[in-house]
Amino acid sequence: MSVPATDAFKGHTPLMQQYLRIKADFPDTLLLFRMGDFYELFYDDARRAAALLDITLTTRGESNGQPIPMAGVPHHAAESYLSRLLKKGEAVAVCEQVGDVTAGKGPVEREVVRIVTPGTATDEALLDDRRDNLLATVACHKDEWALAWLDLSAGRCHARRVADGDELDAQLERLQPAELLVAEDNPRLAELQRRTGVRQRAPWHFDTPSAARLLAEQFGTRDLSGFGIEGQPAVIAAAGALIQYAQETQRGALPHLTGLSLESADESLHLDAATRRHLEILTHPDGRDDLTLAGVMDTSITPMGGRLLRRWLVNPIRDRERLGARHRAIRALTESALVDSLRETLRGVGDAERILARVALGSARPRDLATLRDTLAALPSIRDTLSTPGHGDLDGLANTLQPHPDVHEWLSGALVDEPPALLRNGGVIATGHDPELDELRSLSENANDFLLEFEVREKAATGIPTLKVGYNRVHGYFIEVTHAHADKVPTHYTRRQTLKAAERYITEELKAFEDKVLSARERAQAREEYCYEALLGRLQGPLDALRRTATGLARLDVLCAFSERAQTLQFCQPEMVTEDGIDIRAGRHPVIEHVQEQPFTPNDLLLDPERRMLVITGPNMGGKSTYMRQAALAVLLAHAGSWVPASAARIGPVDRIFTRIGAGDDLSRGRSTFMLEMSETANILHNATSRSLVLMDEIGRGTSTYDGLALAWACADDLARRVQAYTLFATHYFELTQLQGTHPGVFNVHLNAVEHGERIVFLHTVEDGPASQSYGLQVAALAGIPAPVLRAARLQLQALESKGDEAGPQMSLFTPAEVDAKTEHLPEAPDPAVAAVLELLQTIDPDALSPRDALDLVYTLKSTSER
Repeated sequence: MSVPATDAFKGHTPLMQQYLRIKADFPDTLLLFRMGDFYELFYDDARRAAALLDITLTTRGESNGQPIPMAGVPHHAAESYLSRLLKKGEAVAVCEQVGDVTAGKGPVEREVVRIVTPGTATDEALLDDRRDNLLATVACHKDEWALAWLDLSAGRCHARRVADGDELDAQLERLQPAELLVAEDNPRLAELQRRTGVRQRAPWHFDTPSAARLLAEQFGTRDLSGFGIEGQPAVIAAAGALIQYAQETQRGALPHLTGLSLESADESLHLDAATRRHLEILTHPDGRDDLTLAGVMDTSITPMGGRLLRRWLVNPIRDRERLGARHRAIRALTESALVDSLRETLRGVGDAERILARVALGSARPRDLATLRDTLAALPSIRDTLSTPGHGDLDGLANTLQPHPDVHEWLSGALVDEPPALLRNGGVIATGHDPELDELRSLSENANDFLLEFEVREKAATGIPTLKVGYNRVHGYFIEVTHAHADKVPTHYTRRQTLKAAERYITEELKAFEDKVLSARERAQAREEYCYEALLGRLQGPLDALRRTATGLARLDVLCAFSERAQTLQFCQPEMVTEDGIDIRAGRHPVIEHVQEQPFTPNDLLLDPERRMLVITGPNMGGKSTYMRQAALAVLLAHAGSWVPASAARIGPVDRIFTRIGAGDDLSRGRSTFMLEMSETANILHNATSRSLVLMDEIGRGTSTYDGLALAWACADDLARRVQAYTLFATHYFELTQLQGTHPGVFNVHLNAVEHGERIVFLHTVEDGPASQSYGLQVAALAGIPAPVLRAARLQLQALESKGDEAGPQMSLFTPAEVDAKTEHLPEAPDPAVAAVLELLQTIDPDALSPRDALDLVYTLKSTSER
């Protein structure tokens, strides 16, 4: 049925009128317009898609007197193009032909059947199977801020209040949403737009009363008191905007979204955005997954296990009871030697979590249901293995894995063993499931027997030995007779088609059979679709119970992976104690140990109420940063529920982990390397507590020596005296080692190294006391600095050291005098004349000097030194 023209579209062809009317409802969305075997894009959409997908931009005739820009993709390959568009942050509306192509004149009726966006995709081909695909919203109500997020492909919805911009950044870094909804009047809009996948929404989408009604309707409740969000308008607004957008894009109900989980900041170990990046939990600057903590720890079997493992790593919890349950389960799995058999059984388990979401949305495909059937088939074996006597710590896991024998029986009886990818291909429903379908199939499948019998009968009746009965899609069934036997054709044969060497005919009997068979095929296809839809509908009943089972399988998979890692990598079970302190024996960095070829050197770490700060000195490349990071990763892994890379570990209460490690900048926000360093340091000093673990690496290196030294001293002093956090403070300012004598709880340690000639050998062992020297020139030699430059640097170093000796002993930085007074006694900058002479000498090649050149050089050096 054609779409009536409007005045705005009057000059366009009927097809373009239809397109423009549909497109008007999706102005900011690419519209894939189905035309036969292609999805076409027109006008600006075509230009954009051609650039994004690297496909041909062409034209399709004229409309309203202008050529129509057009680009298209084959419908059978649409998913791959959709995936590419989503990765570039585009939203796509899919417009299908829903009317009868053969009925009436004008364009066939079309309508948008789904909208696919980066945060709402659910099809398997559009998703990374081991990473959550999240849609998030940020809402502001007066001074209250909230963040809500939804994994539509799994049916999980969460929200939390956020205190400030730093916490918002930390949570967005943790969640890494594929799409972020922000109101057009949001005070932080400009800042948030620097992120990928940001989509602006009208402010009325964040109206709190409307959001409350929408949420209650979605969750089937009278009010929102059961979710703990009443009286939190920003949380309600964020969650409501989230659900509204999901409903719009799915063009239907969301039956698998039955509740909202409210997170509390006190539930988890807080990691700010910088710390998450510095610890390289999920991502590495090189883009290599094997250099991340998740890359080393994830040996899960199932995709849903891999996603849960990453959620545990990026959201470590503080609940000692829950952590104890995870640690004990790993111990039970390890000691019982059940891991190998469980992991082998898990290989028969599919991504039930996402499959059940597609079942709820009505988009599950035949192979999804076959995978769900096979997953349910594996459950009895898994439960039996977990129920082995003597392993009580695994009982909780076993109880979450209900076998659902009735659902397995339905699916086994309804589906063929290996169904096709798409329902429209037919052959999905098993024989015996539906008598009516079996009868219709029998009519179609027995056609060949009838045709053979009919052909034999007609040959005998006509006396034509070469007579053939055949079928093609254009003309249907026919009787073919060559011209040599044309005189024997009976009068009741009706000519259907003339060929070069033969004629084709039809009879009343053959026509009646054709109508019956073709009708049976169409009716069989329709009946099969009906049976499949009925099967999806029947699965809606036990959907919640099935989802709980899927969650249990994912949890089991993660614990088995942690157990495997504990055995393979020789991790230990941490003691989560109530006494303050962190005591790690023979700790190791799990990622570096995993990727480097030579053996890793383990080191101890002890922090307690009497030993709160370690000032770490030693050469570059000596392992200071590694030593600090491995401490943070051990604490993080323990709070994720994993065992830790050490021979023993006792970990007291920790509320936060902060890091200031590495050099970088944020030029897009106008922040230099030093400004970024100071911003991250300020965040630590403002928010760290006496139960925080703080890693500080080379504070002050981005500015002048005196400024940097003064800042480093002041930061260390504040952390030691006021904050009293557990602090690892790595520095090249040897003056800071004097803190041990003036500040209680501060101790010096160093990374050991030895010189071999003019080279250096790193021992990577942590020992008490300060380092004897920095070994800067030796490390420069290892890096390949040219020998002439190194020789000049040694001369400069000698000059500086000599200058310092002439001035007498350097006054300690840590006397009761004011900081300004202290800095007056720091070494002076080198004499400009000496620097000029040294610079000139660096440019000279002695072997290339003639006697005359050498004499000229002496005069030049003399005049330079006298300036």
